[in-house]
Amino acid sequence: MKKYDFIEYWVKSSKHDMKVSESLFKDKHFDYCLFLAHLSLEKILKALWVKNNIENIPPKTHNLVYLAQNSNINLDDDKLKFLQFINTFNISSRYPDYKFKIHKMCNKEYTDKNLRKIKEFYKCLTKKL
Repeated sequence: MKKYDFIEYWVKSSKHDMKVSESLFKDKHFDYCLFLAHLSLEKILKALWVKNNIENIPPKTHNLVYLAQNSNINLDDDKLKFLQFINTFNISSRYPDYKFKIHKMCNKEYTDKNLRKIKEFYKCLTKKL
């Protein structure tokens, strides 16, 4: 496979996850909506990592800040703080101790606000490809 194929894989998978996230929002599965939105950002960052690094296999991490910092893309402190915040949707949805807490927190308004921000950031990242 060529570098382009690896990038295309991550982009295609990221788009799919974003669509699923939107479906989950419509079906009122707000916690999993944000979990999949995090995953979508993770995958677009992995596409950027592949694009901007010699290797074609990105690091096996879910940490958005780490991926962004190692993808040779310039993000200001506010964007990095936003990614750190979005990381909580990954951790909170995976681990039972946190799962119930985020489930209670993710009402429609909270999820809608954060999903909109994630989608806006997603568009910003895709422009860097």
